[in-house]
Amino acid sequence: MFAAYAARIDRDQPLDGLELGERPAPGARPGWTTVRVKAASLNHHDLWSLRGVGLAEDKLPMILGCDAAGIDEDGNEVVLHSVIGQSGHGVGPGEPRSILTERYQGTFAELVTVPSWNVLPKPRELTFEQAACLPTAWLTAYRMLFTNAGVRPGDSVLVQGAGGGVATAAIVLGKAAGLRMYATSRDEAKRERAVELGAVEAYEPGARLPRRVDAVIETVGAATWSHSVKSLRPGGTVVISGATSGDRPSHAELTRIFFLELKVVGSTMGSKDELEDLLSFCAATGVRPVIDGTLPLDRAREGFERLAAGELFGKIVLTTS
Repeated sequence: MFAAYAARIDRDQPLDGLELGERPAPGARPGWTTVRVKAASLNHHDLWSLRGVGLAEDKLPMILGCDAAGIDEDGNEVVLHSVIGQSGHGVGPGEPRSILTERYQGTFAELVTVPSWNVLPKPRELTFEQAACLPTAWLTAYRMLFTNAGVRPGDSVLVQGAGGGVATAAIVLGKAAGLRMYATSRDEAKRERAVELGAVEAYEPGARLPRRVDAVIETVGAATWSHSVKSLRPGGTVVISGATSGDRPSHAELTRIFFLELKVVGSTMGSKDELEDLLSFCAATGVRPVIDGTLPLDRAREGFERLAAGELFGKIVLTTS
């Protein structure tokens, strides 16, 4: 079967390790099911995998891709939950949870095999392309906002780095849930797009906000960390799920954190129940993932190049014939 896979690890030039070509189709496995992939979406996790983050060389070659929607063995339209081993279903005893492609072959292929527990029904209101955007970036944003940030309708939230998958999802989901959303981006066009999607206003990184916010959605890391902490009201919460600009800020703002009793909460992915809730939320409200572009699987390299260059606003989706 045709697939996009990591053939080598290259920490400096990650795309040099990406190859497109034929790979063995997945075999039968007790407690697992094979899904014919209709659409899969790119995440920064795929780039990090090519750098060897979370992916050991002895697992190569590894088909990339965490997210997918497709058709299961019984002909049902399904979405995959990409956290493997979260419940213990389908994996060995004592195996820790992992994200698909850290241990098991991923979704950038015509077929993918996952534990049967990880398969959810796709709402008929969502296309395969839309559903394929949800299990990583959109689920991460959903958990950050509604589980870990502790915000309620009417509260205010700052989203750092508008344009990224998680940041874009947070703006759209927050707006739909009655939150007052603010955003930052270095790019003027991305700031304008953030406002179109529901942000009250979008600013250049580091700009002073008109009010201190109840929570900050932080995926950028070192470059925006100080601004995130300074933007919070006393007792507010910064939720962090990534650090694309690095994980060592020059100013940790520790004094401000303890004096104003701020909360710092780490967040990774989400649960199967949260993904089910997210799918229902999108189906019921009309909220749809923001898709930057759709490419056939054999043009996956173009999608990776755009992701690496930071030229996206929303998700890149790969489709199979």
